[in-house]
Amino acid sequence: MIPWLPSDSAWFPDPRTALAEPNGLLAAGGDLAPPRLLAAYRQGIFPWYSRADPILWWSPDPRLVLFPAELNISRSLAKTLRNKAYSVRLDTAFAAVIRACARTPRNGSPGTWITPEMQAAYDEMHRLGYAHSVEVWIDGQLAGGLYGMALGRVFYGESMFSLKPDASKIALAHLCVYLERLGFGIIDCQMETAHLLSLGARPISRDAFLAALDRFATTEGMSGPWPATAVDGCFRSRK
Repeated sequence: MIPWLPSDSAWFPDPRTALAEPNGLLAAGGDLAPPRLLAAYRQGIFPWYSRADPILWWSPDPRLVLFPAELNISRSLAKTLRNKAYSVRLDTAFAAVIRACARTPRNGSPGTWITPEMQAAYDEMHRLGYAHSVEVWIDGQLAGGLYGMALGRVFYGESMFSLKPDASKIALAHLCVYLERLGFGIIDCQMETAHLLSLGARPISRDAFLAALDRFATTEGMSGPWPATAVDGCFRSRK
């Protein structure tokens, strides 16, 4: 049986006590207030649940991660990245990105696990300077992007979407460039998917992941909004 979290504390059980089946389920209950979310992410714990469930907290083993320098850029993606028909912005449309992620169908379902409660919680984390978005714009319209949390020098990816071919891949490629510049050590991808594996993500043990957090999540990171055009065009000069 998993513990039920008290509403007056940001306490979590040891991530290593998470269930093996379902993989990584650690606790239930609590809230999505900033102190609890910060405590969770610093321990490699994230919320994931449906509208009909209480808030469920997870720490799976193994953990899918992407080291920014290991991003796999295929020939077709490299050609797309050299295209001049898009622009990339950071933190200029966070609310639009998370709502697009919530609306985008996945695996035949009409939407995702991103409930209105979660949208409001991450909107607040963005306002506080912890949650960030990478946005791909084509012809003045938001065509794709991703969002996640940054603590220390760890980026915790939450979700991505595409309304145009390769738009989310463009966002991820630019994110990796930006994170490398800032000295980030790791991108948490949470759960294994074929899509993320094809882009260079790989599973590591929970113990290895927690060790990486000890190394990178406790170091000083850049707080506040990211510069809007910090990486726009960075691939177009490459051969």
